[in-house]
Amino acid sequence: MEKLGLNQIRQMFRDFYVSKDHYAAKSASLIPQNDKSLLIINSGMAPLKPYFAGIETPPAKRMTTCQKCIRTGDIDNVGITARHGTFFEMLGNFSFGDYFKEESLRWGWEFITQCLKMPEKKIWATVYYDDDEAVEIWKKIGVPEERIVRLGKEDNFWEIGLGPCGPCSEIYFDRGPEYGCGKPDCKPGCDCDRYLEFWNHVFTQFSKEEDGSYTPLEHPNIDTGMGLERMACIMQGVDSIFDVDTIRHILDGVVAMSGVKYEDGAAKTDVSIRIITDHLRSMVFMIADGIIPSNEGRGYVLRRLIRRAARHGRILGIDGKFLVALSNKVIEVSADAYPELEEKKEYIQKIISVEEEKFAATIDQGTSIIHEYVDELKKDGKTVLAGEKVFKLYDTYGFPLELTEEILQEEGCSADVDGFNDNMQKQKEMARAGRKSADEEGWKNAATAVDVPETLFTGYDHLDDEGEVLAIDVDGQLTDSADIYQNATVYLDKTPFYAEGGGQASDNGFMSTEDCHAKVISVEKSHGVYAHRVLIEKGTLKKGDRVQCGVNLFKRHATARNHTATHLLQKALRDVIGSHVEQAGSSVNENMLRFDFTHFEGVTPEQLSQVEELVNQKITEFLPVKTCETSMKEAQEMGAMALFGEKYGDQVRVVNCGDWSVELCGGTHVENTGQIGALKIVSEAGVASGVRRIEAVTGTGVLLKTIEAEDTIRQIAEALKSNPSAVAQKAVSVVEELKDTKKELEDFKKAAMGSEVDDMVEAAKVVGDIKLVTKEFKDYNINDLRNLSDDIKASYKGIVMVFATVNGPKVTFLVSITDDLLEKGLHAGNMIKQIAAACGGGGGGKADMAQAGAKDSSKIPDAFKVAEELLS
Repeated sequence: MEKLGLNQIRQMFRDFYVSKDHYAAKSASLIPQNDKSLLIINSGMAPLKPYFAGIETPPAKRMTTCQKCIRTGDIDNVGITARHGTFFEMLGNFSFGDYFKEESLRWGWEFITQCLKMPEKKIWATVYYDDDEAVEIWKKIGVPEERIVRLGKEDNFWEIGLGPCGPCSEIYFDRGPEYGCGKPDCKPGCDCDRYLEFWNHVFTQFSKEEDGSYTPLEHPNIDTGMGLERMACIMQGVDSIFDVDTIRHILDGVVAMSGVKYEDGAAKTDVSIRIITDHLRSMVFMIADGIIPSNEGRGYVLRRLIRRAARHGRILGIDGKFLVALSNKVIEVSADAYPELEEKKEYIQKIISVEEEKFAATIDQGTSIIHEYVDELKKDGKTVLAGEKVFKLYDTYGFPLELTEEILQEEGCSADVDGFNDNMQKQKEMARAGRKSADEEGWKNAATAVDVPETLFTGYDHLDDEGEVLAIDVDGQLTDSADIYQNATVYLDKTPFYAEGGGQASDNGFMSTEDCHAKVISVEKSHGVYAHRVLIEKGTLKKGDRVQCGVNLFKRHATARNHTATHLLQKALRDVIGSHVEQAGSSVNENMLRFDFTHFEGVTPEQLSQVEELVNQKITEFLPVKTCETSMKEAQEMGAMALFGEKYGDQVRVVNCGDWSVELCGGTHVENTGQIGALKIVSEAGVASGVRRIEAVTGTGVLLKTIEAEDTIRQIAEALKSNPSAVAQKAVSVVEELKDTKKELEDFKKAAMGSEVDDMVEAAKVVGDIKLVTKEFKDYNINDLRNLSDDIKASYKGIVMVFATVNGPKVTFLVSITDDLLEKGLHAGNMIKQIAAACGGGGGGKADMAQAGAKDSSKIPDAFKVAEELLS
């Protein structure tokens, strides 16, 4: 066999199946689209499930892909063994009702024997035990019957619950007797390492029914999967995926940076080297596909991988941040096949850098705490760390549960995972209890409960139209009419009212007949049925009435301005900040727009100014805003951006702003960008891990904000006794004066306190051989009390100080003990708990100094008495 590189094998597979009339699709994103059953894509067929299920039409009946995959189920074994990895690529060829078993197996044999030139005598096949058809095909191809092994359902039948399923045939490579168990009947299916499975051909030909029976499918499918890294191991004659050319390139980078020799064994340093190598591949590809570190979901998986790799770098003795530099190794060997890695290189490395910095700030402290816990466990003869402490490490110090488990395991201990989960559940329940539902029970969407046809929406072209009343709902009950002053939900055959959706608020307006007038308050839709929430203001509305509908023009036009502005805003953000920016949510109404987007750090004031300037430039260019309905494929060819996670049909609506911003959108928009008038960004802030939010106004909203700002400046100018034009200069001057005044006050307080030191010590109560100094202060802060304590300690010994300062309703205590008394067992932290309790407070601290907060200043004398009692 010729020694082939991993990238070479990938290209050969693609070219081979293209020659067999297969459509070569790009790898899908690691983020599943419209599939809530998966957190991250973990197999070659996962992105194609809608095609196999018949929900969507595939781009071709024959397809081939090389799919990026992440699997974290074996993460604890990554590095410990040479076989496990979290990131891998899966080669596959697929037939959707086109060819079947014979073509699949024959082409598979042709590829491995003629293209890859694998020796035929080393190839074995397994089939489902009663799949005689597959056996005959293999024999016709030329595989001797003794190298065709029949196995049972567990090995060679693919099914997940009910629905499509079928037998499969797996292809094995014989690595030689030196890898075997020595048994005379050793063959595929044996537990030894001699026979390596590398390609599975699944024949989806049945549907499993509820009664357990199997019904033949009218159009059977083919789904095959070949692990690229495993095939590279075979072709390169290596036993470990970490010795495959592209992966070894990354591993050598880890070795060079750490200065630690790789022995290719089970040594602790080898484990760390392999963990870093594998996790680098995963993090680079995950970030390139838009995953950002967070505390939940796929973001948590990414955070765990980055932090695990960072920790093992420390085990190898690598100082400081290092993952960013090593990420270049991944990009170097993979960018030809995945050009997005090079295109997003700066962004990928920024995300890794930010996460490394965050972890560096906590890992030392967290690791130290874990080792303190371990010392306590060993002292008590225990090995399980309580769930409460495990949760504290997660919640307070950002330590993933798995990382805590890993460190504990290295110390011969384990974590109370059930206790951790209990604490996690309690926190979630508390958070859930704290949230209030915004839904009003009387206005819930009842559209799905009404048996009416889908509503024809005419509102793109008409702001008034006529419709027929198909159904009326009053108080959750269908009725033939609604009377004056009643709230009702009305269903029409067609409507010009835009229903709330896509982040855009619904229209409002009116509907009327000769005898009835109703105010349309809001509109919702479900499954294509529009539910109009109305208040009958005159007469009676009856089922079957023809109603004249009119949309509130002011609200519609103002909302359209804001909606088109969000499109311009998204494009400007991508141009200024980076192409990684994607919409994470939006809300537009007649008053403002809110746009949520993915980004790993705050947007700088300079960047915000650039974004605002770019949007306003496009507004002043009066770009035409055109909409069209087209196929999803054509929309993608136009470069239209889609909202991630949104379900789109075969026909989509494209909104094109002068070919500068092109997006899929069902909302209402202006006819040209000039109608927006202007855009003003009001605020920018983070709303979740990796998600930022911009709020802005357009049109007359900008004027209103200007008036508000002018009014604010006028009030400030009056307060500062300054002209509005000089208010900034005056404010700077006042701040400087305040600084000087504050410093003078601090100096005065210091001098006053310093002059009292001797008097306070002289007036101290003597308890045994200890002097107790107590004093109450007004409007002093805790630092003032600490400074006073330090001054006394510098000149005196044998003193316990108990100070209290009152700031409004708040009381703060400080207990400080001179060093010579610590040897006698006095402990400020223990004393202050009881002292503060006398005033309804609590606190703690170290032996020499402690502080506490309290509520009742009238009880300060009682607290001082407690101090005296403690000493006596």
